[in-house]
Amino acid sequence: MNIIRPIRSSDLDRLCELARDSGPGFTSLPCNRELLEAKIAASEVAFSQVKADPLGASYLFVLEASPDNKVVGVCGIESAVGLREPFYHYRLGTVVHASRELGVHNSFQTLYLCNDYTGCTEVCTLYLTPEYRQGHNGGLLSRCRFLFLAQFKERFPGKIIAEMRGVSDTEGLSPFWNGLGRHFFSMEFSEADYLTGLGNKVFIAELMPKHSIYIHLLPETARQVIGEVHEQTVPARKLLESEGFRYEEYIDIFDAGPTLACELKDIRAVRKSRYVEVHIGPCQQHTQPFLISNTSLQNFRCTVVEIAPSEGRITLTAELAHLLQVSEGDKVRVVPLKSRS
Repeated sequence: MNIIRPIRSSDLDRLCELARDSGPGFTSLPCNRELLEAKIAASEVAFSQVKADPLGASYLFVLEASPDNKVVGVCGIESAVGLREPFYHYRLGTVVHASRELGVHNSFQTLYLCNDYTGCTEVCTLYLTPEYRQGHNGGLLSRCRFLFLAQFKERFPGKIIAEMRGVSDTEGLSPFWNGLGRHFFSMEFSEADYLTGLGNKVFIAELMPKHSIYIHLLPETARQVIGEVHEQTVPARKLLESEGFRYEEYIDIFDAGPTLACELKDIRAVRKSRYVEVHIGPCQQHTQPFLISNTSLQNFRCTVVEIAPSEGRITLTAELAHLLQVSEGDKVRVVPLKSRS
């Protein structure tokens, strides 16, 4: 049985391996041991705080696979982005150039540097080891965050966003960066992305163009990837869209990956999740998988079961109850893993 739990300091070596394996373009998981150690420490603080930090907190979760309890995936939540340091996007817009005298009317798509998502909650840092990208593992790793958001709504603002990894090749080269960013930054995409992952974002404001960029002036290769995701990110995008997330025409300033957004209350797993009471005993498997989590902050646990709740309660085996750290009569939160539609 695979289980989600909060990250801890003993996971540092394994997190470094996951960061290395994730490859270039994964801004929130840079291959830097000191930074990853700091991220774990910040997460441990976030899970221990009785009151949420109004300037935002970072929560990191890992997927632990049985039978050897190996950490095979990681995911995270940033409760409020942009309050400690700037949070940049390009917003797609339209400008019209018209001349009544000449009878000319042209519309052009533009990119404008903005901070429109400041204060929003971000679901981020999603990475699953390739050999475990099967069964319910991907759905568990991504959707566990929605049960956490549902359980602790007071810690998170109303809108939830997710930055999707943009298009790049096997060597980490980004067509969008080559067509736009490198002209202003005079560095490779991988270096700029790495610096951003380290938290060094001042250079973005210093070097980015301050005026609208006309998309039709960019190379065709750059235009084609605007709002598109990396091939490995396609399943993650589809999963988020099935939960209610939508593309609002905001893109990453480096690789042009889309940012998806949804109001917290409108996320399917949040909206349809409910409490049931734990009963411990023999149970029958059900054909529909359910996401189930306890209600603890510091000791949050989440997994997938093929056991249907009925009449306000759910029957769990003693082993499963132990994994979820719940006892007879405790409340747990459940939701179907996927929408029936």
